[in-house]
Amino acid sequence: MIWLQKWRKNRLFSPFVMELLIIMFVVEFVKGALLLTILPVYMTTALGASAFVIGWTLAAQYIGDNVLRTPVGWIIDRLGYRVTMLTGVLLTFLSVIIMSITTEYLWMIVGCALLGFGTAPLWPCVITGTTEVAGDEGKATIMSVVYMAWLSGVGLGPVVINFFVGEDSYTFAFRLLIGCMTVVVLVALMLPRKEKGSITKPDGAKESVNVHSQSQPIKSRNWLQSVSTYLSEVRKSMSVSPLMFPAMFAQTFALGILTPILTLYAKEVLLLSSFQYSLFLVAGGAVTVLCLVPMGKMVDRLGIRPFLFIGFSLSAASLLLFTFVKSMGLLYILVAILGVGYAFIIPSWNALIASAIPPEKRGAVWGFFLTIEGFGMIVGPIVSGKLWDVYGYHAPFLTSGFVLIGLLVLQMFISIPKKGMVR
Repeated sequence: MIWLQKWRKNRLFSPFVMELLIIMFVVEFVKGALLLTILPVYMTTALGASAFVIGWTLAAQYIGDNVLRTPVGWIIDRLGYRVTMLTGVLLTFLSVIIMSITTEYLWMIVGCALLGFGTAPLWPCVITGTTEVAGDEGKATIMSVVYMAWLSGVGLGPVVINFFVGEDSYTFAFRLLIGCMTVVVLVALMLPRKEKGSITKPDGAKESVNVHSQSQPIKSRNWLQSVSTYLSEVRKSMSVSPLMFPAMFAQTFALGILTPILTLYAKEVLLLSSFQYSLFLVAGGAVTVLCLVPMGKMVDRLGIRPFLFIGFSLSAASLLLFTFVKSMGLLYILVAILGVGYAFIIPSWNALIASAIPPEKRGAVWGFFLTIEGFGMIVGPIVSGKLWDVYGYHAPFLTSGFVLIGLLVLQMFISIPKKGMVR
């Protein structure tokens, strides 16, 4: 029974972390189903929208998400997890309901924007909470677990929802998504309160959650001054290379380029059925998920730089070759290579970012960094749709690949704290 005792003491399986991971998985399941499967196909077939218009619609979600990420980080540091996350999941719930009952294009955009507002607290809450529990020695490992939950949700959402989408009906699909959001609301209610939140560390001792202990009543007439002072303290406490900011944008920009055109490429160019497309997504996503935790542990032990180099190289190569290969067998291999590449990138890249974050301002700084990354997810789909409409289906994949090559070069000039010197 020694393994059971170790499992109970493992910080990765504390109730607080598991609640955050469940919320991450289910919300990303819903988002993946909507953004990667339902909306692109529905807007193309039923509304006759171009790829550029679809890109702007999806960008509305990322704009809504990104606008609130930095303020959400500050709110977490002041109000705690339960209020922040519960507000977000309720807004997400409302957005799914709106999209399920409307057939008008304008309301779809409103629903997407509201989905963005609702999911804005997700990443700041999850990353702030889990990295606080993990400590300095487990940053890459815990980030691997977080991204495993994210990728599992994003990957399974489009796959599972295909079985609930009829020829001309999305009723059962939306019912499933509404049921999922009901579960999320219930889990969010179990998150720690602001006043007495604590996280159980592996040795059984209680560590007060930093964002809770810092909370103080703010008089309405002084709140702007408080925010300004707080953000000034955040800026002074950060230790990060100036090159990190364009790199964070480029990393998500490369991913955002692929978001609106993956389904279009599979359906219109490769002529895949829904089942074949599901297998296609699983081929890359499953490889990434299976490799994430082992890679995270290796990054914590061996360092960041080698994994960044290998990850960017593999991912860039697979994207540059992707649209020039017509054999399905080779395409599956390239998708698997892309999955392995991102399994290298995700823990090492996020460990690098986490090393620059001061523990006492974790919520606000993560919110700020996620805002920068979010801009890449806003601009990416817009650029992608235009590239597809004007230059054809090769252009988005080539652009994404070349951006990753640029990141491969850029990361060589970003200083990485030595082990033991990380905050």
